[in-house]
Amino acid sequence: MKINDISVTPGARKKSMRKGRGPGSGNGKTAGRGHKGQGARSGGGKGPMFEGGQMPLYRRIPKRGFTSRNKKEYIVINVSDLEVFDNDTVIDAVFLRDAGVIKLPKVNDGLKILGDGDLSKKLHVKATAFTASARDKILEAGGEAEVV
Repeated sequence: MKINDISVTPGARKKSMRKGRGPGSGNGKTAGRGHKGQGARSGGGKGPMFEGGQMPLYRRIPKRGFTSRNKKEYIVINVSDLEVFDNDTVIDAVFLRDAGVIKLPKVNDGLKILGDGDLSKKLHVKATAFTASARDKILEAGGEAEVV
């Protein structure tokens, strides 16, 4: 079989109905819209959210709060997650992603280190933000906490 031998199965492709093309087409004059009325007009009919005059769902449900456009989406790591690395390791977001600690393919607004857990290793940690307890634990272990 060659590419020029391939053909569509008969009946698989049906031609679309051409509306408003005269009485011989079977769908002329009003083109399936009926006589007069809202549905016969261009742009007529009701929108997809219309519920027959009943108060629509999107107006019945309470709206609470807002979403800040300036919200920072940090990737958060606890100090206890850094315990697996050797002493004097330079740790940043790319290093953590390559090591498999961070599962995301991209680092959004940066890396934030939280202070949950203990740290006994001397590490050089580069991150966008640190909590006060995380910074203290890294410095107590003899490491460095560098804000990038």
